[in-house]
Amino acid sequence: MSEKFSPTLRIGDLSDFIAPSQACVVSLKGLKATPKKPEPQVFKKLTTFLKSLGVKAVLDTCCIRDLTLIETCHEFIARYKQGQATDDEKSKSSLPMLSSSCPGWICYAEKQLGSYILPYISSVKSPQQSMGAAIKHHICQTMGFRPEEIYHVTVMPCYDKKLEAAREDFVFQAESNDESHADQGVCIPEVDSVLTSGEVLDLIQLKEVDFDALEESPIDRMLANLDEQGHLYGVSGGSGGYAETVFRYAAKVLFGREIDSPLDFRIIRNSDFRELSLEVEGKTVLKFALCYGFQNLQNIVRKVKTRKCDYQFVEVMACPSGCLNGGGQIKPKPGQSPKELIKSLEAIYMENVLEADPFKNPLVKRLYDEWLGHPGSEKAKRHMHTGYHPVVKSVTAQLHNW
Repeated sequence: MSEKFSPTLRIGDLSDFIAPSQACVVSLKGLKATPKKPEPQVFKKLTTFLKSLGVKAVLDTCCIRDLTLIETCHEFIARYKQGQATDDEKSKSSLPMLSSSCPGWICYAEKQLGSYILPYISSVKSPQQSMGAAIKHHICQTMGFRPEEIYHVTVMPCYDKKLEAAREDFVFQAESNDESHADQGVCIPEVDSVLTSGEVLDLIQLKEVDFDALEESPIDRMLANLDEQGHLYGVSGGSGGYAETVFRYAAKVLFGREIDSPLDFRIIRNSDFRELSLEVEGKTVLKFALCYGFQNLQNIVRKVKTRKCDYQFVEVMACPSGCLNGGGQIKPKPGQSPKELIKSLEAIYMENVLEADPFKNPLVKRLYDEWLGHPGSEKAKRHMHTGYHPVVKSVTAQLHNW
């Protein structure tokens, strides 16, 4: 067995959970070549394959993504009201609120931008880490397991998700069963290992599995966004739908405007920089943006630094075209351009997922009722939110760069 996959496959004695991002699970053909038409049974075949390796449960992140969207909506409303209530400079600096789910963006902000940009970043964890918190702090207890008995693997479109999972912020200590060593709890990561979708393809090929011939296993419904017909549902957008969800919620809560129609994003520089606005009585009251790719990202950062950014919320992704173009995704086949692949993935992604309001998700409601209490509660802040830390370079590193 290749050592490349050993961290994931040496887990037969644990209760194993795999939580794939839907950005990775888009079509039956997606794990062999570029998909040409939607094949929604890929999740069921992936479940069959992964369980053949000893995995006990294969979960979809969409339910937890809905929860992170709700937390993000409530955080935005709190920041907006704080900025409106006082002229204090510290309060005013709470906007624009910058999304926090992209680890490449977070790493760049901490290492290169420092303390002046970090207060603007949403404190809500990414869906990957929120899923880890839910599994290790709640789900395992309901199933009669201790957190250290669960090995949680995620499948993500991005290599930086591996770095995110290794952050010290996402490690906690379990209580020791040995009373004489009560203060020496075991350090437990919320996410134990991360595989990219490309690595899952490598694993399938390494095991010489005919993916088309695999039987379809029932989807584990523990945290699955499945309707009565077995269809997956969630928000639109291949990068989490943050701007759209927060915009609709803010329009409703702050200005009493229910927006049921598709949102009209206006292209500013290119398709990776789009904006969205709400007008009330001829006045622009909300202005949001989608900002993908480092070139566009740096433009936003400059505006924030000079206090010339007129957006209240920005959905930030380091990769051009967002998560579907993540560095860990399966590469285009010979003769196919990256743009053609992205266009195909976007079409398939949207065809295979029914759009649904996160606030009406019964699974999310149950998680709040049984575990977190309500959005923005102290327990939610403890498990669903995090902090950021500017990386101080050593003198040696500064001299080396100079």
